[in-house]
Amino acid sequence: MELVKGTILLLLVLAGFTGFSLKAPRGMKAMGALAGAATASFLVEAFQLYVGGDLLGIEFLGRVGTSAGGMGGVAAAILVPIALGVSPTYAVMMGAVMGGMGIIPGFIAGYVMSFIIPKIEEKVPDGLDLIVIICLAAPLGRGVAEFVSPGVTFALSTIGDIIVAAQSASPYVMAFILGGVITVVATAPISSMALTAMLGLTGLPMAIGALSVMSSSFMNYIFFDRMKFGDRSTTIAVAIEPLTQADVISANPIPVFSTNFIGGGIAGMIVNYFGLINNATGTATPIAGFAVMFGFNPAKEVLITAGLCVISGLTVGYLGSVVFKNYKIKTVAEIRG
Repeated sequence: MELVKGTILLLLVLAGFTGFSLKAPRGMKAMGALAGAATASFLVEAFQLYVGGDLLGIEFLGRVGTSAGGMGGVAAAILVPIALGVSPTYAVMMGAVMGGMGIIPGFIAGYVMSFIIPKIEEKVPDGLDLIVIICLAAPLGRGVAEFVSPGVTFALSTIGDIIVAAQSASPYVMAFILGGVITVVATAPISSMALTAMLGLTGLPMAIGALSVMSSSFMNYIFFDRMKFGDRSTTIAVAIEPLTQADVISANPIPVFSTNFIGGGIAGMIVNYFGLINNATGTATPIAGFAVMFGFNPAKEVLITAGLCVISGLTVGYLGSVVFKNYKIKTVAEIRG
């Protein structure tokens, strides 16, 4: 029952993001800004902390990554208002009061305040608006983030129960579910890096997360290319970091999420078979996740496992494009036009 409840919650969360993208006022623009915030914080952390700091042993790069990883909420609270037309000064003000908040609370607060700040500017005489925004909007933005933060944490924790429930079942069932879930989350604004870091995954589960997401790069490349979601730059971008195309993915949840779940699950079973480990938590990202594997496993086993994951990813991506060839998709031109 825990496995069923966790899976249902994950689907509800992903459905919520999709509904927000399609129906909320300027939802697509906000989602694009959220993807940018995740890239600017979590991706920098993955490369600099786990590759430059932990793997290469460069202490300075480790500090760079640590600093960036804690700024997800700040980045979201800045980029979302800017994307929705708020003055950069006020957007940075929103980010400045989000220290210590997660990326999703920062995103929600930034989105809400993107509609409140212009109203204040409209109603308050010039010259007084700055003071009113400092006195009212800044604490209100922080209040919104703190109000939603417990619910966000609960949702992510419950999704993590999938892992706990699956670990008590067959190892291959665990590997398939874990690989599928983390790969789906990697294509959603929740961020697989954020999820695995919050759960503190290490060992085999983290290895499954890292290589299943790496496999998804090749899977999504061929899937996006054959489905014609956008031009070549879109295809390359989704292969390097799915979060950069969060708006496109959220607008096409059924083909993208289902293909990624199957592909990630198969990759997870491959990693489980070889028994690789990864003790660098939070490295569920295509390039950095693959790189850190060499720090914990023999190079030959990493290369063989990763190679099989790539082959499975390409195969599932191709089959997904065949299954959904007649599915009506929303293209980049329609979403961002």
